[in-house]
Amino acid sequence: MDEDLHLRHGDEPIAESLSAEIVGVGTELLLGQIANTNAQWMSEALAEVGVDVLYHAVVGDNLERIVATIEAAADRVDVVLVTGGLGPTGDDITRDAIARVMGVEMVRHPELETMLREKFAGYGREMPESNLRQADVPAGARYVVPARGTAPGLVATLPGGTLLYAMAGVPAEMREIMRGTVLSELARLAGPAVLRSQVIRCAGIGESALAERLDDLFVASRNPSVAYLASSGEVKVRLTAKAATGDEADALLRPLAEEVIARAGAFVFSTSGESLEEAVGRLLLASGRSVATAESLTGGGIARRLTSVPGASAYVRGAAVTYLPEVKERVLGVSAETIAREGVVSEACAREMAAGARALFEADVVVAVTGAAGPDAHDGRPPGDVWLALDAGEATHARFMRMQGARDQIVRWTEQAALDLVRRYLEGRELPASDRII
Repeated sequence: MDEDLHLRHGDEPIAESLSAEIVGVGTELLLGQIANTNAQWMSEALAEVGVDVLYHAVVGDNLERIVATIEAAADRVDVVLVTGGLGPTGDDITRDAIARVMGVEMVRHPELETMLREKFAGYGREMPESNLRQADVPAGARYVVPARGTAPGLVATLPGGTLLYAMAGVPAEMREIMRGTVLSELARLAGPAVLRSQVIRCAGIGESALAERLDDLFVASRNPSVAYLASSGEVKVRLTAKAATGDEADALLRPLAEEVIARAGAFVFSTSGESLEEAVGRLLLASGRSVATAESLTGGGIARRLTSVPGASAYVRGAAVTYLPEVKERVLGVSAETIAREGVVSEACAREMAAGARALFEADVVVAVTGAAGPDAHDGRPPGDVWLALDAGEATHARFMRMQGARDQIVRWTEQAALDLVRRYLEGRELPASDRII
């Protein structure tokens, strides 16, 4: 690390917290033409070296707005990391914005010009003169020569002492500068610090209901911290601890994780990051059992998820997608009387689908689903009405769910509920009763 690398806090490592903001430059990001995956990767990498990312910002290719965004970031964090806008074209103006913030002129570096010409010679192409813009560096800043691409990284100390790193927006080029320069320098500035996270994944419970169980932990705990991330049919509880060493961070996490798992109880399906289908596969392998599915509204989605896990051939016997009533009769043996009397969205139909699939595939455990995914009613039942059934020979179970949401949400929730029903059965837990999801 260069001797002049410093922050407003002085040259000593900042053991407690080094804060950062990531700024993505590019109108294409604001238009949604590309996703800002750089910010996600950078945040994860920075957390590993003990840097707390407090803000993400995205700004278009406009000089005044880029300047304002960098200045706002510099006022509230220790380090600003900028991606994008370092190319050779007229709309690549991040260099100019940094110079404006620093109050300095651009300086042309002959060694960078030579580097650029040599790169183009290696490509077997003549270099456009516009590429010489990439040899310009704000006075007082230093540059990082790239192995990939033609955009040098920039490192500058802004007025007030905030440190700034600027990198190309191309992900591979950004990662090269991050790995080769940024992370090692910031690790030294941050001092000994390790950020550890554990994600506890839950199914069958809503975010607000789970938060009520953990509310005092959320309020009282700062290190480790508690956060929630809800998605269709699942809630993740993320616990994050910061300490000088990995062992110390793990020691902070352990008692909190144990308490969260105890309170969430049967809703917890993973503490190691595995998906619900992976958890089901692990349990099937451990018990030496096989599984099959009988599906209507999910269209084979449950089986697709089960078979997406490597090694699934050891326990998945097959799947029957029976969308039409007559196919349910012909393939799974659902009786015409049941369909006429109860309808296809009924407990009786779900149970007969499960029993038929168990006989057809000779599987140890079968889960069946039938329902109305929407947007229209199905067989007189409103969208979101779903029946699930499990048949394991010595044990059978049926569950009704009424859900409200778009078609894809209802399908996803149904898949989650079906997999979770199998998971609970294999774990020997009490199987969920019928309920209503709003």
